Amino acid sequence: MLESSFSAIFFMKTPEKKENVRVVYLRITVDGIPKETSTKRKWDITRWNQKTERAIGSKEDARSLNFFLDSLITRITNYRTDLINNDQTITSQKLIDFVRGKTVSRAKLMEEFKENNKEILALVGTQEYAMGTYQRYETARKHLADFLKFKYNREDFEFRELNYSFVKNYDFYLKTVKNCANNTSLKYIANLKTIVLRAVANDIIPKDPFKLFKSKKTKIKKKPLSTYELYRLENKVFCSERLSLIRDVFVFQCYTGLSYIDAFQLKPSDIRQGIDGRLWIMSCRQKSKAKTDIPLLPKALEIIERYKEHPLCVKRGSVLPVKSNQKMNEYLKEIGTLCNIVDTLNTHKARRTFGSTVTLKNGVPLHVVKEMMGHSSVKQTEDYAITEEELISSEMLQLKEKLDSREDSATTPNPIELLLKLQQEVQVLSQRAVESTEKPEPVGLSEIKKKLDFIKNILLEDNQLNTALKLNDL
Repeated sequence: MLESSFSAIFFMKTPEKKENVRVVYLRITVDGIPKETSTKRKWDITRWNQKTERAIGSKEDARSLNFFLDSLITRITNYRTDLINNDQTITSQKLIDFVRGKTVSRAKLMEEFKENNKEILALVGTQEYAMGTYQRYETARKHLADFLKFKYNREDFEFRELNYSFVKNYDFYLKTVKNCANNTSLKYIANLKTIVLRAVANDIIPKDPFKLFKSKKTKIKKKPLSTYELYRLENKVFCSERLSLIRDVFVFQCYTGLSYIDAFQLKPSDIRQGIDGRLWIMSCRQKSKAKTDIPLLPKALEIIERYKEHPLCVKRGSVLPVKSNQKMNEYLKEIGTLCNIVDTLNTHKARRTFGSTVTLKNGVPLHVVKEMMGHSSVKQTEDYAITEEELISSEMLQLKEKLDSREDSATTPNPIELLLKLQQEVQVLSQRAVESTEKPEPVGLSEIKKKLDFIKNILLEDNQLNTALKLNDL
């Protein structure tokens, strides 16, 4: 593939210690991406012409250096011609690798993918990455290799050949041939993009060829267990010890919020006395390395006590006899069927149940739940805090009561109107008393009228609090 621009120049760098004898360097630039290397030849700067990029003079040493530099340019030109004839992409990295004597250039997609996965595997030993991360990248690499063979009948691709059409075809392939769901396809494309961005960072390509590719994740409604479902699961009696054990581990996760891997790796040393004198889980999450301090609820403590002498716990030095994630999810589906739970049970649903049904529904503040779950932001916790139907029902019942109370207050007579009516009745009684006795009205009736006038003035004021205070004075 013919490049848009190409240049090769020789120059001398200025050393920290200013010396006349310096190393001659070669810089190759292809499509604006420069790469340079040393020629391993030294020369006196006073006998160098930067305009011609050659040694000055006709002495034997000058002619020898110039011949070497001319030969180097000739070799680069011939190699560049071979790349064009073989319909291969020309990059500055590839040409520099040729000058350095490297027969293999990591300017290809699958080669860079393999190198990336090797680095991840090496870092698994330092616990910077989990083995699951390496396995996911390996799966992504295999899918990409299958795609190259299926679509292009090729083993590898030059980075410079990647474009928007390539990633669109890969997305279509994953969804059709590999039968991946939309979100799964996007994860594999994200793995591929990681490799592409490595190439950009290493100046193998000038920009991300997938920048225009936009695809939206499908929002999946991940419901937690309801309070009733959790109660039914806890109290279900199984004939099989296998199912009872898996159920207990799942319930423990529901009351602690631990993910599968964190429950699997939980050690007795992770359970310590907290600031309140009770037992807490004090550990770090496997996924994010975030610190998680979780007070142990009675149900969780009961399960820990039940399995502390279990052979698998003793052998592994763990708190619970947790099976593999595959076995856990397989048995949980069976448990869900036996407990008449419609939604599919899996290990992650337990963590979601803790974040919603067990904590937030019972009034635990969102920021406290965030800390216990080891999330980096409240927004991340909000995704777990899915509102349950019964919580919606509870809120709507409270709203109904408020609306009903407003309706009741609307049918209640106005207090001012009642007061005025009462004043009129007192006035009539007063008039009758005067007419019947022809004497001034009784002292008690006069006092009642004064108090009624006082109450009327209070009710006419806007501030209800002042009303209550003045009524107390009365």
